[in-house]
Amino acid sequence: MSNGLKQYFPMIQTREELCKKIQTTPELKFQFDSWDESQQEEFLQFCTGMQGVKILYDSFFKEILNPDTAPSRLEELLSLILQRHIRILHVLPNDSSRIAEENALLIMDIVVQLEDGSIANIEVQKIGYSFPGQRSACYSADLLLRQYKRAKNERKKKFSYRDIKSVYTIVFIEKSSGEMKRHKQDYVHHFCQKSDTGLHMELLQEFVFIPLDIYRETRHNKGIKNDLDAWLTFLSEDNPEIIVQLIKQYPKFIPMYREIYELCRNVEKVMGLFSKELQILDKNTVQYMIDQMQDTIDEQQSTIQEQQNTIKQKSELLASQEVLLQQKESELEQLKKQLEEQRNL
Repeated sequence: MSNGLKQYFPMIQTREELCKKIQTTPELKFQFDSWDESQQEEFLQFCTGMQGVKILYDSFFKEILNPDTAPSRLEELLSLILQRHIRILHVLPNDSSRIAEENALLIMDIVVQLEDGSIANIEVQKIGYSFPGQRSACYSADLLLRQYKRAKNERKKKFSYRDIKSVYTIVFIEKSSGEMKRHKQDYVHHFCQKSDTGLHMELLQEFVFIPLDIYRETRHNKGIKNDLDAWLTFLSEDNPEIIVQLIKQYPKFIPMYREIYELCRNVEKVMGLFSKELQILDKNTVQYMIDQMQDTIDEQQSTIQEQQNTIKQKSELLASQEVLLQQKESELEQLKKQLEEQRNL
């Protein structure tokens, strides 16, 4: 298989160079041998450009879209998603405050304060099922709580609830949930709170869900039509041919890919990042299996309850039929008596 990416990024290592570095460094060899065969092959494939790097991997996503080192990238992406000019003012720590009396902290991916004071939380999720609406609402509520505390501390007695600005929860999803798959033509879902009477109130919380697998399916039919499509292709595509097509059509992504392949030359660092991703995937898979099992249990309990209700209804029907049968038998007995009396007469 030819490596079409190497002609654009000559710093990409050959498979022989990479394997030699790993095999001649005991620490790297030990780490490499701890992976299974498919994981080893995936690592070798993206480091040598035979396959593109999965940008949605947490470590690569934060490396390329780091708002501290390259804010303009995230600003452009957010501007396209929210359809207004975005400028990042501050990067906020992603270990949030506690919600109510919860013992656990909510851990967010990238949290930034925008120029107008609003806050955006950018999340990456492998499985859409793992990021339901309830979780999104909790993250959004936590962002509001941050703003409230900060505004109250800064404004003191001058504080007004009007000092609190909008909060945005933006979730990129690699594998969409069943609900999203029912909307096969839509890959940007924007939620905000509206009145059913037309009354306008600034309720501050907005959500954007972007299922990238659905985007890829629609792209096969229509191609890359605009800047947002280009960004979503960058985030979701690891096919070298599509990557070449993307950088030809949108050269602005060349520096980002160049950074990725420069990073891949630091074998020790990129192996550490990949190991971290494998741990995250294992954790997500276990949690997903637990959630799936719980869903199965809930579904079975629901089925059992329905069956019990059906049995109860049938029992009640049988009981009522038995009463009717007894009434008929009683009536028949009376008719027999009347017939006997008439015969005697």
